[in-house]
Amino acid sequence: MIKRNGKWLVVAMALLCILVACSAKDDAQNASQKENIEPAQTASTEVTIENNDTTQVYAEAPKKAISLNQHVTEIMLALGLEDSMVGTAYLDDQIYEPLQAAYDKVPVLAEQYPTKEQIIDSEADFLYAGWKSGFSEKGVGTPEELEALGIHTYLHTSSSITKPTLDDIFTDIRNIAKIFRVDERGEALIQQMTADVDAVRAKLPQSEQNLRVLVYDSGDKEVFTAAQNFMNELVTVAGGTNIFGDIESGWTTVSKEATVERNPEVIVVIDYGSQTAEDKIHFLKNDPALKETTAVKNERFVILPLSAASEGVRAAEAIEILAKGFYPENF
Repeated sequence: MIKRNGKWLVVAMALLCILVACSAKDDAQNASQKENIEPAQTASTEVTIENNDTTQVYAEAPKKAISLNQHVTEIMLALGLEDSMVGTAYLDDQIYEPLQAAYDKVPVLAEQYPTKEQIIDSEADFLYAGWKSGFSEKGVGTPEELEALGIHTYLHTSSSITKPTLDDIFTDIRNIAKIFRVDERGEALIQQMTADVDAVRAKLPQSEQNLRVLVYDSGDKEVFTAAQNFMNELVTVAGGTNIFGDIESGWTTVSKEATVERNPEVIVVIDYGSQTAEDKIHFLKNDPALKETTAVKNERFVILPLSAASEGVRAAEAIEILAKGFYPENF
């Protein structure tokens, strides 16, 4: 009996040694596989964005972002990024009402562009400008200067090119969503905007002859108007024809004579600043030349806030406002 127990004890010890050796081998293999996998996972989390003649590499999502213009502020808020923001600036008018509660959580750093000192004090790691002026010497500094301070920058591309389209806005939204690792939110926002635009388009008259439209920003001696900027896209999608859409420029100045000659049927009045939309309409009705246009004679005016006319999340709403003003009988 004693010999038999001793024999089984030897066998048991041998089996235990084999199991320990196998376990150690498996652990070594797992560790080796983990070493092979982890670098790939780390690399995949990096986001590289080409923007404004710079290459920005994001090892992680920014945590202390500042938005520098209203329409890009609204994009960040629409993506639910208010908790990643340490500041905002430069409103054109009231913030988009559905985003007001989120906006109230973000500190307002300045009425216009904040100073470099304010940016440094906020420990910002990301700056998002809507206009080129944001990253100029008169703004907060150049991307190169800010990069030297360890601050990433993004310039809203659709606000910086000629003839921007809705797809260009969607590209900006996707880039911001990618940078902040909220890709699904970005796609959901784009899908909603697309659906809203499609719903408006479905109500437009199926006519080959679109209404002739003048976009009136300002001007008393001449007319400051939209050529091939985003207003051209908004007017077109809403079923109109921008009468100065053939000019290769963004915003441009034209003569009253040229305006009367092209004879708009509807005038879109851009609302912002100290001069109200009502003041602008009063001017148009009383100007000796412009009051002769069909639009003024028929009092066909559509008021559009500047913030809605920018390349942002209000694009679908802007198209609806224009379409209802152009073809009220269809809505």
